[in-house]
Amino acid sequence: MDSIATVTGPGRQRAAAVIGDATPGAVEPGNAWTEYLAAARQLDGVRRGAAAAAGEQARSAEAAREELTVLRTGLASQQERLRELGVPAISLVPSPPELTEAARSMAGGPAAVLAALRTARGWAEAAEGALAARRRFRPGSWPARARNLLVYGPFALLVPLIQVVVLAATGVGPATVAALICGLPMPAVAFVAGWIGIGRLFRVSPTERLDRTVRFGALVCLVPAVLATAGLLLALLAG
Repeated sequence: MDSIATVTGPGRQRAAAVIGDATPGAVEPGNAWTEYLAAARQLDGVRRGAAAAAGEQARSAEAAREELTVLRTGLASQQERLRELGVPAISLVPSPPELTEAARSMAGGPAAVLAALRTARGWAEAAEGALAARRRFRPGSWPARARNLLVYGPFALLVPLIQVVVLAATGVGPATVAALICGLPMPAVAFVAGWIGIGRLFRVSPTERLDRTVRFGALVCLVPAVLATAGLLLALLAG
């Protein structure tokens, strides 16, 4: 029993030493599990962030495609109108430095492309407003009757005004009779002059037909002449 106790004593000491040495190792599984959970949470956060970034990029790319479609349509319409105004085609094409600057501004991915397209759309809308304001002051963009009245009207009023001036200056007499006779064919002359003037003043594209509003122009040229003739006849009869 003593020998066993003798042997057992150091064994217990060695076992205690072994157990003491193994104590840190017994704690390591808990620490590893905690670190694993932290790493898993971190990876899940990275995954969620990557998924959110990918979704945001997809939405930005889709919005950029829609913005590009709208912008292309608006620019095509503006280019057509600018060509009609006589702007050279080379002025409507971006230069190499402009292309380089545009490519640099869109190098940040779909979000940067979308921002650049929205900026370009703002410029296009501002240019559209400038073109619209300019068209309001250009008779060529007015309705056909209002535009043609600017040409038919002066020709239609010219001879009747001369007749009224002659009547006021000379009174009823041979000069008034001569003015009345000379004024009879003048509505036709005014209409022909207006018809030619409209073709010279207002231009349209080769695929369009210039509306000269023939009936409206004939009426405009005829009414002042009829009124002036009636006034002269009444003055002659009264005299």
